[in-house]
Amino acid sequence: MNTSEIVQKLWNYCNVLRDDGMSYGDYVEQLTYLLFLKMTDERTKPPHNQPSTVPDEYNWQSLLNKDGDKLFDHYRHLLEELGKKSNMLGLIFGKSQNKFQDPAKLRRVIADLIDKENWSSMTADVKGDAYEGLLEKNAQDTKSGAGQYFTPRPLIQAIVDAINPQPGETICDPACGTGGFILAAHEHIVNHNKTMSAANKRKLKEESFRCWELVHNTARLCAMNLMLHGIGSDKDLPITVADSLASNPSERFHVVMTNPPFGKKSSTVIVGKDGKPAKEKETYEREGFFTTSNKQLNFVQHVKSILNINGRAAIVVPDNVLFEGGAGEIIRQNLLKDCDVHTLLRLPTGLFYAQGVKANVLFFDKKPGAEKAWTDMLWIYDLRTNIHFTLKTNSLKREDLDEFVQCYNPQNRHDRKATWSTKNPEGRWRAYAFDELIHRDKTSLDIFWLKDDSMEDSDNLPDPEILAQEIVEDLEVALELFKEIAEDLGPENDLEING
Repeated sequence: MNTSEIVQKLWNYCNVLRDDGMSYGDYVEQLTYLLFLKMTDERTKPPHNQPSTVPDEYNWQSLLNKDGDKLFDHYRHLLEELGKKSNMLGLIFGKSQNKFQDPAKLRRVIADLIDKENWSSMTADVKGDAYEGLLEKNAQDTKSGAGQYFTPRPLIQAIVDAINPQPGETICDPACGTGGFILAAHEHIVNHNKTMSAANKRKLKEESFRCWELVHNTARLCAMNLMLHGIGSDKDLPITVADSLASNPSERFHVVMTNPPFGKKSSTVIVGKDGKPAKEKETYEREGFFTTSNKQLNFVQHVKSILNINGRAAIVVPDNVLFEGGAGEIIRQNLLKDCDVHTLLRLPTGLFYAQGVKANVLFFDKKPGAEKAWTDMLWIYDLRTNIHFTLKTNSLKREDLDEFVQCYNPQNRHDRKATWSTKNPEGRWRAYAFDELIHRDKTSLDIFWLKDDSMEDSDNLPDPEILAQEIVEDLEVALELFKEIAEDLGPENDLEING
């Protein structure tokens, strides 16, 4: 059975369960519990013969041996008890609940959908890609909000191709969602290094990756995704369930790639050397940070802090990170001075399942301390002006980013050539010198130069579907701003904004 057939088989049954009120996200979670138990059971048998991490009274066979209400009660009790365990079991089963409403349907998923396949015998590509397919389908259910944890895979692939991670490098995602950057980096290294030794392959699998995720339910999906793709050891996975912004880890990394959750405000404030915490907010003290409650600006500071000297980073940021004043201006100025901020990719609308934001990818290399600023030229690729995508009818494909990766020139990014000039005003790739950047108002990096055709000629307006989507996104941005104003005013002002 190939990947698409497995996805379709598993997903078809979700439609039956939806009649019982089970959401797409609930279904993927329940499959995660059951797949873990089935694969653990398979590995206790030849040729693996591994000891089981699951107590006998809660293993896969214990589910197969029961039916009806006894199965239902046992499954609920199994989830509760395994959720109390530590390490891998706690990661997979922590805070788990039975979302099935009908014992017969639970029995059918166990016996017909899961037990009939030998998951451990499938290649990592087949079972991993099948699970990725389920996660993408779940992300498409915009009502569930799962899309905010799922970065479009063509965008991830282009970012990874540009960063070009190498064997022996340590790679981190401090806001990993379902693990897309880690999986793409692993695939890139394997595909570009066919002659790696067995020892190096094991090191890549078990020692090269590290990621953090704040939301336990999402971390569970990421953990299963990594395991199915063969990343991590049988007893440990490279994921921590925690707020990565809360502390400075002892580790430093060669490569950091991340897409932090969209949303400007945070319930916490990172307090830095200027030391001005907001009232009635939880605060984290971070050395070398500038105080702000802007979550995205804090992630920029955090990514910089966890890089090795000469380490490479790519971070997806909303437009406000490029132009916001106050702490934002100071953070950008310091980033330009302390790092080589060399590339900015302006992203089009219609890419993300979580709508309401215009985003960019900022690429920079961390450098050692120096009096002179490290940034020389910031190269900008404008994939936004006069380009529109939708999630269904015109979704982003990897080839849509071919020109960007070619312009980025991963093999030698110091040898770049602009595609824009006065003779070629449609070119999407041009450079701006440090002196020009540092003297812009608020050191704004929100730079564009192409003519927006829709502003000049009504005949060039996008399709109605795209216009409607952009209107919705602009309204969602406005609503988010109103929510932030309400939050800043406080409850005593009795201002309520409903989404």
